[in-house]
Amino acid sequence: MTVGEMLVATVPMARTLNLEFLETTPERAVVRLPDQADYHNHVGGPHAGAMFTLAESASGAIVIAAFGDQMSRAVPLAVKAEIGYKKLAMGEVTATATLGRPIADVVAELDAGQRPEFPVAIEITRADGAVTGEMTVVWTLRPNG
Repeated sequence: MTVGEMLVATVPMARTLNLEFLETTPERAVVRLPDQADYHNHVGGPHAGAMFTLAESASGAIVIAAFGDQMSRAVPLAVKAEIGYKKLAMGEVTATATLGRPIADVVAELDAGQRPEFPVAIEITRADGAVTGEMTVVWTLRPNG
């Protein structure tokens, strides 16, 4: 099962919004929100809440792809998120997430008994490539027990 398939199977909001996981690697996650009238705002584009969920889902996908091998000893949790809406989004939108710290550094902190935190940067774009939003989610790996 791919990371995208797993998230669609286990995260109800990903299914509700019909998110499409296009790429999920430890270096990059790309997730698309199809244009769906049920999730439009008052100007006919995707609702801000839907775009937040899209971006947060992309950040979760890269975290699972990068740290999936650590899940037996730690749980990934979002600590905080900040989003900025830059331009009007219309039609389908795509979120591209990248890790803000090297994987090895995060795992080294976990190995040292710490609870590492790391940012994930997400860019939301329209089909024409225009950036409509930017988001940062800070994640942690909370050690089990």
